[in-house]
Amino acid sequence: MTVISDRTSRPLRGINAGWFGLVLLILVTGSTLVSIPWTFGSVDVNGLTRLRFEAANLELAMLPPSWWATSPEDLERIDQQLAAGAYVPNRLLGTDRMGRDFLARCLAGGGISLAIGFAAALIAVVIGTLYGAFAGWRGGRTDALLMRLIDILFGLPYILLVVLLAVAVDGLLQREGADLSSGFRQLVNVLTLLVAIGGVSWLAMARVIRGQVLSLREQPFMEAARAGGVPASRQFLRHLLPNLMGPIIVYATLAVPAAILSESFLSFLGIGVQEPLPSWGNLAANGLSELNTVKSRWWLLLWPCVLIGTTLLALNFFGDHLKERFDPVRVKP
Repeated sequence: MTVISDRTSRPLRGINAGWFGLVLLILVTGSTLVSIPWTFGSVDVNGLTRLRFEAANLELAMLPPSWWATSPEDLERIDQQLAAGAYVPNRLLGTDRMGRDFLARCLAGGGISLAIGFAAALIAVVIGTLYGAFAGWRGGRTDALLMRLIDILFGLPYILLVVLLAVAVDGLLQREGADLSSGFRQLVNVLTLLVAIGGVSWLAMARVIRGQVLSLREQPFMEAARAGGVPASRQFLRHLLPNLMGPIIVYATLAVPAAILSESFLSFLGIGVQEPLPSWGNLAANGLSELNTVKSRWWLLLWPCVLIGTTLLALNFFGDHLKERFDPVRVKP
């Protein structure tokens, strides 16, 4: 049996891909964060104050990106609105059916999608780590019972769970006579989506951590700690948990793109984030309906899909690099 270093077998490819993914991720997340004062800033629309990402001018609906060929009719509409002193959205990425600035909506939707993805991944990591560590630490019948429960949950379709949870929460609020204003309903939808994604995504994490704990329990340093009378809490916090940080960090990095993809998919189906609040998922869903054989507004579908794909690619590159970083030695026969 020969033990070789994975870094020497692939010295540069993983590192370059990891740094590329990290830089790409910083660019995407940084642009959404830095632009928050602009996208969530207020603009005046016919004497009414609106957030920029929801401000609409129906006279300037369906304008293509500013760098794309603009028809004389579109140029005339823009000139008329400028002459009237009306609200004119930024046209770098075009406008949607309501005449809203699509750049502002993509940036605001990115902030919402990324926030839900990172928060759901954090929930999954915390629950999965605690559950798997407890099952592996206790062992015996407790471990078997907890793992059978995970097997049952794995057999349930998560989309069905999200739909049932959303319907149940909405029905409960209506029965209690709650004031379902637009903002309150949006908050409920986002929280339901967050709990549903985070509450299901921890299952794989629990299995990974449980296997690591079972392996670490038999290591000599853990046997020495038990023989020395070290309390169980100190064994876990000082000896076991530091050795679990590698798998936890790796899984957390790989869980974020899965959570973002789940949010985008559910919002695409109309279950998650609802209009007028944007997310990459519902922006792509709205853009899909604008593809037709008469006049295709391709930019309404292109930009959300490009942003989703770029973010998922960056996260997977960075996650693979961390996986190689924390598990650098590969054993080959």
